[in-house]
Amino acid sequence: MRILFLWVLMLLQYVAIAQFAPQAGIAGSTAIHAGSSSITGWASDCIVQRGYIDIANKALGNVGAGLSSAGAGAANGTIVCLGDSGVAVLRFDAAIYNGPGADFAVFENGFKDPADTAMAFLELAFVEVSSDGTNYFRFPATSNTSTNTQIPGSGVYMDATLINNLGGKYVSSYGTPFDLQELAGTAGLDVNNVTHVRLVDVVGSVSAYSSLDHEGKIINDPYPTNFQTGGFDLDAVAAIHSNSTGVTMHSSNITASVYPNPVTDKIIVNITGHNTDELHATLTTITGTTVLQTEINDHTATISVAQYPAGIYYLTISDANETKWAGKVLKY
Repeated sequence: MRILFLWVLMLLQYVAIAQFAPQAGIAGSTAIHAGSSSITGWASDCIVQRGYIDIANKALGNVGAGLSSAGAGAANGTIVCLGDSGVAVLRFDAAIYNGPGADFAVFENGFKDPADTAMAFLELAFVEVSSDGTNYFRFPATSNTSTNTQIPGSGVYMDATLINNLGGKYVSSYGTPFDLQELAGTAGLDVNNVTHVRLVDVVGSVSAYSSLDHEGKIINDPYPTNFQTGGFDLDAVAAIHSNSTGVTMHSSNITASVYPNPVTDKIIVNITGHNTDELHATLTTITGTTVLQTEINDHTATISVAQYPAGIYYLTISDANETKWAGKVLKY
C-alpha cells in the first residue's frame, strides 16, 4: 500500500508539472503550421547579432551558419543560427496588433524523436516585442525541465509540455504562438502597434551561464552545441493579427533623413514635416542598450558615432508627445 501511495504521489507531481500544450501533431497542441490561413504576413527584415559557438569557451568565436536575411519572409526551412546568447531582431512593415488568441508565431527547425513523436530535439529562445524599435518587453517564459542532468547537445529529446512562451517549442514547419494580451498594460508597450520582435538565444546550461525563466528557474536545453549551427536556429516569424488586415496603422508625422548611412564618423539628421522644435534623438544597440541621447535643434543635428563599435544601431527621433520615427544606422 505504501508503494502504491508513493507511485500515485509521483504520478500526480508529474501531471502537475506537465501542464502546457504538447508537441505539434499531438492532440491539444497549439502549433501553427507555416501554411496556415491564419497567417497574414511575415517579418520584413532581420538583423542578427551572432552568439558564441560555446559561451564557456569564447575563444572558439561566434557561429556563422546562415544569413540574417533568412529570418525574414516566410518559413521555408532556410535558417540563420544565433549561437549561445545570440540575438535576432525582426521588423514588420505592417504592425502586429492584439487580437483574439495568438498574434504571431516563431518558427525554428527542431525535429521529432523517431521513436516517440511527443518528444523532439528543441533549441529555445526568449521572445520580446517592441512598438518603437527601442524598448523591448519579454514574454514570461516557463521551463519545467529537469535541472539535475544536462540535456546534451545531441541525441536527447525534450517534452514540449514542460515549456511555455519560448520560441523553438515546436518542430520545423510549425510556429510557436504568442498572445500579446499577456503583455497588455505594460508601460512603454503598445500591444496594438508591435513593429519589432526580438529573439534571444537561451543558453541551456544547468551550471555556468544558465538562462532563467520568469520564475528564476534554470532552463535546460541542448548544451553545448559547439558547432557553427549551434544555438537557436531562426526560420521565420509570422504575423497572425497585423495591420495589413484592415486595422488603422499607428503612423508618425515625423519624416527624417539620415546620412551618410553606412557611417564611420558622424551622421547628419534632418527633420521635415514636423511643427515643433522639441525633438530628441536616441541611439541604441541591437540589444536595446542606449548609448546616446541628444536634443535636435532647428530640425537638424550632427551626431558623432566614431566612438562606438562597428555594428547595427537604431536611431529614434521623438517629440514631446512621444511621436516617433525609427530607423537603422550601420556603423563601420
